[in-house]
Parts: sequence; structure tokens; C-alpha cells
Amino acid sequence: MHAGEVSSPAQVQGETDMEAIRQEGLTGRQLRMARRVAQKHGLAPTSDFDAVRLLRKQGIDPFQRSNMLELVNPAGHSPEKHAAEGKVQLPQTVQVEKQKLPSTESMPPSERRAIEIARIQKELAARRRKKMMLLLARLAVFVLLPTFIMGYYFYVVATPMYSTKSEFLILKNDGSGAAVPSFLSGTSFDTAQDAIATQSYLQSKEVMLRLDADVGFVDHFSQESIDPIQRLEPDASNEEAYKLYKKNVQISFDPTEGVIRMEITAADPDLAAQFSRALITYAEARVDNLTARKRSDSVLSAESNLIKAENDRMSAQEKLVRMQQEGNIVDPEGRIGALRAQINTRELELQEKRLQLQALLDNSRPNTAKVDGTRGDIRRLEALLAQLNNEMTQATTGEQSLAEMAVQIKLAEADLATRDLMLQSALERLEGARREADNQARYMTTSVEPVASEDPSYPRKFENTILAFLIFAGAYLMISLTASILREQVSS
Repeated sequence: MHAGEVSSPAQVQGETDMEAIRQEGLTGRQLRMARRVAQKHGLAPTSDFDAVRLLRKQGIDPFQRSNMLELVNPAGHSPEKHAAEGKVQLPQTVQVEKQKLPSTESMPPSERRAIEIARIQKELAARRRKKMMLLLARLAVFVLLPTFIMGYYFYVVATPMYSTKSEFLILKNDGSGAAVPSFLSGTSFDTAQDAIATQSYLQSKEVMLRLDADVGFVDHFSQESIDPIQRLEPDASNEEAYKLYKKNVQISFDPTEGVIRMEITAADPDLAAQFSRALITYAEARVDNLTARKRSDSVLSAESNLIKAENDRMSAQEKLVRMQQEGNIVDPEGRIGALRAQINTRELELQEKRLQLQALLDNSRPNTAKVDGTRGDIRRLEALLAQLNNEMTQATTGEQSLAEMAVQIKLAEADLATRDLMLQSALERLEGARREADNQARYMTTSVEPVASEDPSYPRKFENTILAFLIFAGAYLMISLTASILREQVSS
């Protein structure tokens, strides 16, 4: 504009609008984007602020997302092509090639901005309503509808099940005959292995088959009155029946208290109590058989040892009696001692007679009758001593002598004494085996008897419905988060 020229009202209004745009505090990125949008619409702004002013005059929001996306080069248009057409991509001030006619619009920029803001707000509100409706629809389909189906099943379709609970303990004989008491004796850990073995036995397929044969477990759960989900097919295999058995027969063991807890579930409360009593009977029989073989083996071994000891003692006693009968002398040592005593006595008498004879011969005129009598006594004593010595010699020499017989009898008596000790030891071992067998015996006592319940225990309608809702809601939340994360990864 040259000096002295007066600006037209349109130019003054344009300057005013541009000054207002400068006061908005737009960023450089927004200004560059506005210039690109203006160039796309065939406008020739003199600056970035003039680009914003011209676009707003045309009723175009330069910062709308749809306008931003349209700035992307379409397929087949390369940067070289744009450069060839003379389009400048960088923001810069260009000269106006032709004079634009002044705009006849009289709407203030503030009103125009208010209209644009209201339109954007309406679009955002509509978009939020649409997203909310889609969210509610997804929740209804993936969460509420499955929860309603599960609740309908629990409240209407599911067959009510009755549970019977019982408790029993396995006890050990607390006899005081044990020589060395165990550290765990009298505690629940003393019978923990037996309790665990009983628990495993009650949860085995063997017990299921036995219960089916005795009470009709499979026939009960194959009735038409039971809902299809809980019902067992009539031609079901043993494995399928065993799965249902493990589901309806719950057995747990508390090691701190030593209590085995059992819960039986059936469609008939009386039949559930009957199942429980039958299982308790099976458990009692198994507890009795846990240590029966070990106890019987130990007692049988001790009894056989006792019988052998008795037979050996009888043989030793018969041998001693036979030897005594063969020698016709019960006590050979006593016989030998008697002979020695007789010999000693006769030798003393012989010495006295000899002294008497010597005394008689010492007289000057000895008595002939006394001397002859004394000499006769001496001859008789000498003959008797010779006979006794001969008997003594026969008794102490030879295979059948009294000395040999005494040695054999001594050995037989020693053997008999040994057999007596062995018999006594066998008796003690038998008593110990019997006491140990009694200590190893196991007894089962039922602390809580099974009683038929009046009200059904399963299914827990409200709890199961809430649980199903939480499960479906959690699954939906996880899937939604995963899909959102994948969308962000793909878009980036």
C-alpha cells in the first residue's frame, strides 16, 4: 500500500481478523497444516494466519481431523509430481498473483468459532453415544446373556443334590507292652500313613465298582429325573462313571487332627446316607487288613520257633532218661563218691587193726586169741579193700565206666538246661510278638455318623450365578484389553 492510499473496509476487516487469529496462540504445526489445507482448496494466502482467515471465510475448519487426513498424498501422486506442478510444501509467504475481491460475509469470527465448536461437540456426543451403545450390546451378548443362561440352568434346570457328611478316625492300640515307646506314639502322625492309604482306597475305582455292585451307584445317576449335565449315560464306561464318582464323593484328611472327612452327594438324601454307610464299612474292612499279614506273620514265626524249642527240649530230656536207665544208676557221681567213702573208712579201720596187732605183739606174753582175732580182722579188711578198689577201678576206667557215664549224663543235663533256656526265650518271643501284633492293630471309630439331609445342598444357585458373571466379565475384559493393545500396535 502506497502512502496516501486509504485502506478499504474489507482490508481493515482482514487485518482485524488476522490480529485476532494471532491472539489465539496457534502452534507452528497448526499454521503449517492450515496453509496446506488452503492450498488444497485452491486458495492463495499471503501468510499462515491469512490461510486460517481464508479457510474460515469459506466455512472450513482447518484443524478438523478429516481435513488433516485429506492432506495425505493419494496413490500415484509422488512428491516429485507435486514439485513439477509448482506446489510448495513448506510454509512461506507468497505474493498474491491477482487481486481478490473483498468478502461480503459479515459473521463475526467469535460466532463462527462458537458454531464450529457446537458442531464438533455434537459429533463427539454422537460418537460417544454410538460407542456406549456398542459397548452395552457387547456386554449384553458376551456377559449378560451367558450369565442369564447359567442362572436359568441353576435355578430351573439343575437337579437338586443332597449331601451327607461324616467323619471318622483311625486309632492305634495304646497297649503299654512296648519296650521302647515311639516318639510319635499317641499323635495323629502315628496313623497318618494308614489314614492316607484308607483315603486313597476310598477314592479308587475298585471301591466305585464295589459300591455300584452293592448299592447301585451307576443306576442312581443314570435316572431320567436327573438333568442332562449331571446325568450319566446308561451305556457309560467305567472311566466316565469313575469321573462322576470322584465328583460326588469328596474325601479329605486333616493331618493335624487325624480326621478323615467324607461328603457324599446324590439326588436322593436317603441314598446318599446309604452310600456313606457303605463306604465306612469298606474303610473298616480295609483298616483291619492293613497290618493283618504282618501281625499274623510275626505271630506264626514265633509259634513255630516255640514248637521247635519244645521238641528239642523233649529230645534232650528223653536222652538223659535213657542214659540213666541204661546204666541202672541215676547218679554215677554219687556212686563213685560212695565207693571212695567206703574205701577211706575201711583203710582207717585197717590202720587201727594194724596198730592193735602191733600193740599186742609188743607184750612179752601176748594173748594168742586176741592176736589171731586181730590178724583175721586185718585179712578181712584187706580183702574188702581189694574188692572196693577193684570196683573203683571198674567204675573209673572203660567205655561203660561210671566216670564215662557221669560225663555223658553231665552233657545231657547241660543240653537239657540249654533247651530249657531256649524254650523260655521262645515263649518270651511269642509273648512279645503277640503284644507287638496287638500294638500294630488299627481300629476305626466313626465320630460323625452319616445322616440324611432334608434340604438340597447343591447347586448353590446365587453363588454359582455370581461366579459365572465374574468369569464372563473377566474373560470379556481380558479379550477387550488384548484387542485394544493389538489395535494400537497395528496403527503405530
